[in-house]
Amino acid sequence: MRDFSSDHRWLSLNTATVRKQGDLVAIIDACSRHSIRAIDPWRDQVAAIGLDRAVRAVRDAGLELSGYCRGGMFTADAAHRIEARDDNRRAVDEAKALGAPCIVLVVGGLPQYSRPGSAASKDIAAARTQVHDAIAEMLEYAREANMPLAIEPLHPAYAADRACVNTTKQALDICDQLDPQRTGALGVALDVYHIWWDPELMPQIARAGKDRLLAFHVCDWLVPTKDILNDRGMMGDGVIDITSVRSAVEAQGFAGYSEIEIFSSEWWTRPMDEVLQTCIARHRTVV
Repeated sequence: MRDFSSDHRWLSLNTATVRKQGDLVAIIDACSRHSIRAIDPWRDQVAAIGLDRAVRAVRDAGLELSGYCRGGMFTADAAHRIEARDDNRRAVDEAKALGAPCIVLVVGGLPQYSRPGSAASKDIAAARTQVHDAIAEMLEYAREANMPLAIEPLHPAYAADRACVNTTKQALDICDQLDPQRTGALGVALDVYHIWWDPELMPQIARAGKDRLLAFHVCDWLVPTKDILNDRGMMGDGVIDITSVRSAVEAQGFAGYSEIEIFSSEWWTRPMDEVLQTCIARHRTVV
């Protein structure tokens, strides 16, 4: 396993971590101040400043991307499926322009939550079938752009509103069905917040192998967790054995960034420089 104790060259900042403190340009400027060499920006943050300006800001700062958040939210009723398809194609185009190595897919839950205005449904099995079919369709477009897709399994608490793919096994099953040759076009983004509890995690990481492991995200699970979405912890403040998970991922050959992604109402109140300094310190001592 790589030694992060002496530097933070393999730290990437998911820009949601400081989304309340400034726009994408301000975040990029802060990363430059702290010698953070990679980011994973969110589409709404890119849209807020414009794609062309975002591309220039990333290029001028000499930053790399560890991913692009997010594609997906595939589940929709018939009236909204073309909208979902076209939105995901735009995500591919944006990721390509920004130089992202992959698009992180949060696949969607029940249609009424994934695509507002869709008819309400309680059929999660149908939602999962629709996710499979929509990824297959997006994959054709993404292959033409040479843009890998990374399915992110989310904690089961998000099954209704954000993602009905909830385990690494479910995500890898889709990968095996749609890309059995393991071409690198389809894989997984593993976030310790969502997967740490899974008793099948370690064998599923081994099943993924190097060619399926496209992104690795870190934060921590607080006890008690006061808000399932916006009370994630800084690494070391919770109960996740992050080092063991990273060790398992790197044992398969993953050599990319450890991407810090913290949705936290608490950390969003703190100055951006303080958050980044803490991220760097914990990356060296905890991750």
